[in-house]
Amino acid sequence: MLPSSGPKTASVMQADRSGRLKHIRIVEIDQPQLARLAQAQQQKLFSEMFHTAGSNVQIVAPGDVIEVSIWEVPPALFSGIAADFRSGAAATHVTTFPEQMVSSDGTINIPFAGHIPVTGRTSRQIESEITSRLRGKANQPQVLVRTVRNNTANVTVVGEVASSTRMPLTARRERLLDALAAAGGVRQPVSKMTLQLTRGSRVQAMPLDRIIRDPLQNVPLQADDVVTLMYQPLSFTAFGATGKNEEVNFEAQGISLAQALARVGGLQDNRADAKGVFVFRFESPASAETSAGSFGTPVSPLSYRDPVIYRLDLRDPGSFFLAQNFMMQNRDIVYVSNAPSTDLQKFLGLVGSVVYPVVNIINNVQ
Repeated sequence: MLPSSGPKTASVMQADRSGRLKHIRIVEIDQPQLARLAQAQQQKLFSEMFHTAGSNVQIVAPGDVIEVSIWEVPPALFSGIAADFRSGAAATHVTTFPEQMVSSDGTINIPFAGHIPVTGRTSRQIESEITSRLRGKANQPQVLVRTVRNNTANVTVVGEVASSTRMPLTARRERLLDALAAAGGVRQPVSKMTLQLTRGSRVQAMPLDRIIRDPLQNVPLQADDVVTLMYQPLSFTAFGATGKNEEVNFEAQGISLAQALARVGGLQDNRADAKGVFVFRFESPASAETSAGSFGTPVSPLSYRDPVIYRLDLRDPGSFFLAQNFMMQNRDIVYVSNAPSTDLQKFLGLVGSVVYPVVNIINNVQ
């Protein structure tokens, strides 16, 4: 009948017998458990998933606009200038053809050379092809091919950026942060932003702050990549004998359990049970498989998430080191149970609130 903010430590330790939710795991937080969790929750890095060893060479594709210039020694085929043997010098002449968009069949047209296949080729390869076709027709031709507009090798940048854009790739091999700069930067604090890179069927997200701090994660981009900046405030909720009970937002790079407890004012010294610090979490089945502690029960998946309760005993000084390495996840619940003596205090307070007025009345009557 006494009021309470939640279950006692003993009740939580028997949560695996709950009739409302089956297959709850209760796991002690210790060093081996932290190692298992770190392995299960290890985030794949961009440098691992999107490692590319390609060159800086730009490939031409249908839709690109290119320009072709041809230098000749007189008599010139394209300029129509005859040789002047009296000058004693053979001046070269250049002819620049109008810009051409690569057709859907991957070709461009050059007079006297015909249709030149250019799809999948570099500028140098196209120059060699045109030169070989003009040999015997033009006088010592030298060819220069330049990509005027890159309409096919683009990266799309969307999300919480100043301006969504399609950034053309060049031979410089632009990277993630180049795309972000091209979009005008982010509209929210960097510490709360997540960057997601989509390449074909592979999708991976990382905190933007991590990418900025680790140059290896600033990977080169490829054509048709999609860079999405997401503002997803992560949060945990605190209940029980903490300094305050509320939902608390935290940064995309994550915080530890020690930091989480500090943000809610720590444990209330007059009512908290230091042995009863719990984190309630729905784990993925793969992570839950690694969470077998001394209180573990056989796993049977609940839908696609498994309920796990992690327990930390802060009466042990070593637990403060563990709390620094236990990382919080989005939508975690931190619960601190009341100490057993709290019920006695409540009961004595309740008795006092009833007895003292009666005694005062009796004394006044006498």
